[in-house]
Amino acid sequence: MDFTIKKYRELLSALKLHNNFRIRHDVDLRPDFSLRVAHVETEMGLHATYYFRTVPESYDERIIQQIVSLGHTAGYHYESLTTCNGNMDDAYKDFCHNLEKLRKTAPIQTACAHGSPKSKWNSQDIWNQHDIHTLGIEYEPMLDTDFSTTLYLTDTGRRWDGYKVSVRDKVPQYQEQWTKERLVFHTTDDIIRALRDSGHPIHKHCLLVNTHPQRWMPFGFGWIKEAALQNTKNIVKRLIVCTKS
Repeated sequence: MDFTIKKYRELLSALKLHNNFRIRHDVDLRPDFSLRVAHVETEMGLHATYYFRTVPESYDERIIQQIVSLGHTAGYHYESLTTCNGNMDDAYKDFCHNLEKLRKTAPIQTACAHGSPKSKWNSQDIWNQHDIHTLGIEYEPMLDTDFSTTLYLTDTGRRWDGYKVSVRDKVPQYQEQWTKERLVFHTTDDIIRALRDSGHPIHKHCLLVNTHPQRWMPFGFGWIKEAALQNTKNIVKRLIVCTKS
């Protein structure tokens, strides 16, 4: 059964067989689920970065502080260009305001854009006019990662080959190369098998692994509900991608 806490533990165990990987989490919803995942990682001696939005369904000061106290890092999951309807100046001010809000809760030195698939605005475009690094942000994963040497694995769409339906959570300029190298995976078990095979080309790359913790839970009604909801979202996102193509 995929996308369970048990399967996530198996993934973490397999990742330990790799010599260079980072784990990040996009906390779009249910920060309490992120806390559960954070406990699992700490128990296994691993640490990750958790990117929090500043909307009620993501932002929870108590949980942010608990996750940081476990040894993890908090980051800002910004969507300012979307919330400011494409106004670049307002978006920059909004980013700065929310960054300071988060910094009152935890040290924030990393930020990553929320995909906002229904929006026509890509919040990363703020940095076409401004420099994110002047704000004390040392790392923006999609801007500062060298994807020529780093493989990006994300569970967007509740699948690991979600670039096919994703609007923004993907690295299209390297997708063809990764496909040729057998570095496209559908299920978590596909990744685990590759990591357990010392001769697999996955070991030739650094890894940036991104998950959405609200997807990972014990099997039950919530798991079934999340799976059904995500399947519906994927249909909508695929239509958006086709429209933009």
